Amino acid sequence: MTRRTDWAEYTSGSAGPGDDAYGAAAASYETDPSAVGPPEDGTARHGDGEARRGGGRGRGAGGARGRGRRERAEPSAEDGGATSSSRAEKGEPPRDPVEQARAICLRLLTGTPRTRRQLADALRKREIPDEAAEDVLSRFEEVGLINDGAFAEAWVESRHHGRGLARRALARELRTKGVDATLIDAAVSRLDTEQEEETARDLVARKLRATRGLDRDKRLRRLAGMLARKGYPEGMALRVVRQALEEEGEDTEYLGDEGF
Repeated sequence: MTRRTDWAEYTSGSAGPGDDAYGAAAASYETDPSAVGPPEDGTARHGDGEARRGGGRGRGAGGARGRGRRERAEPSAEDGGATSSSRAEKGEPPRDPVEQARAICLRLLTGTPRTRRQLADALRKREIPDEAAEDVLSRFEEVGLINDGAFAEAWVESRHHGRGLARRALARELRTKGVDATLIDAAVSRLDTEQEEETARDLVARKLRATRGLDRDKRLRRLAGMLARKGYPEGMALRVVRQALEEEGEDTEYLGDEGF
């Protein structure tokens, strides 16, 4: 059964890509010899009996086709309602700048904490006026939906234990997210040097086996380079790698810093 809403795209005045195909199929159906009646001069035509016997089916199909055409051509009063409510059905934000900014921020904060800078950049990309954006962001800070200090602390905790990043790398990441320098210092200071070095040892222990078979200098450069990319100071990286190599029996007495 054809639903009324199936034809809305054709009644709107904009032809879809399937219109030509639909017209071609209808034209071929209407010119089918088995569907036309006898000629006006009354002469018999081969196949007329079959056409008459199948007339009920032809009229049924034609009637259904006619109803489909009428339904397609009728200006549906429901179309306007569907158009006006389509924004709500699709979950699109309202047109008011403040309401739109609020909806965008809530959507971005769902399941993922974000800094004020990240939300401000998102609102700017969506061309939200600065005044409306500032109003919403300040309100979100008041109620605790935006908290850059808590974000920085959680980021340090997660990235240090999950990725083994040192304080220097963590501070760099937080700066790119727009966190204030004071909040960054407070967050990374939760990691002390002893904890940082312990994490560096764990990283080297996990990578040490993959370097076996290489000469001593290459092992040193590869392991120390890995720590440097994660933000560990050069002195700490070299010390941790030397100790790991010595535990495996490598002679590091004459291994200078130039190896790094």
